[in-house]
Amino acid sequence: MGEFSRGPELMEKLVSLCKRRGFIYPGSEIYGGLANSWDYGPLGVELKNNIKQMWWKLFVTRRGDMVGIDAALLMNPKVWEATGHVATFSDPMVECKSCHARLRVDNLDGAVQDAGAEGGWNILAAKCSVCGKQNFSVPHQFNMMLRTWLGPVQDDSAVVYMRPETAQAMFVDFKNIVETSRRRLPFGVAQIGKAFRNEITPGNFIFRQREFEQMEIEYFIRAEEWQEHFELWLEQMKKWVALLGIKSERVHYVEISDEDRAFYSKRTIDVEYDYPFGQKELYGLAYRTDYDLSKHEEHSGAELKFANPDDQKEKIVPHVIEPSFGVDRTVLVAMLEAYDEEVGDEDVRVVMRFPYWMAPVKVAILPLSKKEELSVPARALAQALRNADITVEYDETQSIGKRYRRQDEIGTPLCVTFDFDSLEDRCVTIRDRDTMEQTRVSITELADEIKKRLVK
Repeated sequence: MGEFSRGPELMEKLVSLCKRRGFIYPGSEIYGGLANSWDYGPLGVELKNNIKQMWWKLFVTRRGDMVGIDAALLMNPKVWEATGHVATFSDPMVECKSCHARLRVDNLDGAVQDAGAEGGWNILAAKCSVCGKQNFSVPHQFNMMLRTWLGPVQDDSAVVYMRPETAQAMFVDFKNIVETSRRRLPFGVAQIGKAFRNEITPGNFIFRQREFEQMEIEYFIRAEEWQEHFELWLEQMKKWVALLGIKSERVHYVEISDEDRAFYSKRTIDVEYDYPFGQKELYGLAYRTDYDLSKHEEHSGAELKFANPDDQKEKIVPHVIEPSFGVDRTVLVAMLEAYDEEVGDEDVRVVMRFPYWMAPVKVAILPLSKKEELSVPARALAQALRNADITVEYDETQSIGKRYRRQDEIGTPLCVTFDFDSLEDRCVTIRDRDTMEQTRVSITELADEIKKRLVK
């Protein structure tokens, strides 16, 4: 592994690599962009899909106590009234009277919570992070839900909200899920999907966005069992973090204090990571008690109790453990962990050392020459591997050394060279990204050999 700074310059290198190689682009770029809008390119979408598919495999399909749903982005606005989002889903905001930047008060250096101050914050010592002046408006609460309208009339009766979290559909659909899946407590419901928050100050690339994707679980339990299940899910989250290849010294499991916890949570642990811009949240684990189901039962009039078919006396509103994983932050951290530089005599070799299962391209097929006698069978080999469900990139341009470097930079674990000897001995050379060792393998055994190596 190379030695290089993990400070702000690492973010600059990563953002540049993401655009140059097709991981992540600025959104709407030809029209001047849209603030904090990002599009996943050809490599980025493969990387993200690999992460989501592995998460779903580990937390849903390989478990007998889990089911999944895929709910609508738009829900009846009464959902958000019942949960308190309409009234309380807000951040404190100020406007700088000098440069007119709108900023979150809790992100300002020098701002202190003070119940006696106007707006609940003392901002006398705070400076604007944009212009450096101390000239703010009175702090006020800013609701972060994005609103839109359904139907032809844009008035209050047609207002709906873009969901600010994926969790609520799992509570609203609880009755249907229990009836159709016939699960017994404890059991969980998982969902991967988009959520939207009208953040005051998004930033740090894809770390904080207004449109983002979540992988969430609501795990329904009996109240007396919450501590046991909380610890079990904490262990599962730690195993997931390790699977992503994140170094343990850069991960912190932070117990959130009573005054800082969400009002509906009885215990919360934030999984935080050492980003180049500081230690900040990656994931969260919360014990939400029975708050959500009870609120929806109260406001909707529907009965959302679990009736145990094995014990007619048991009819309860389950409590909930919620492990929450951000997809975009997972992508960001995976790329930060994978980024490596090796300084050679003449150049710097940039390598994205993704775990092999995560890499967007698994194999590159590199014919030694563009001549048809090599390119035709090499292309056929590439297609045969695609047919075996292996993600392949074909590259025949420039020297073999430069092609290796291009594949290293996008994290391709294995490069396969098809040379003139391959026409005779029906073998190819596999080169490993991390060890750079090269071995000769029979073409007939290539797919099996690749799949064996990709288990890493």
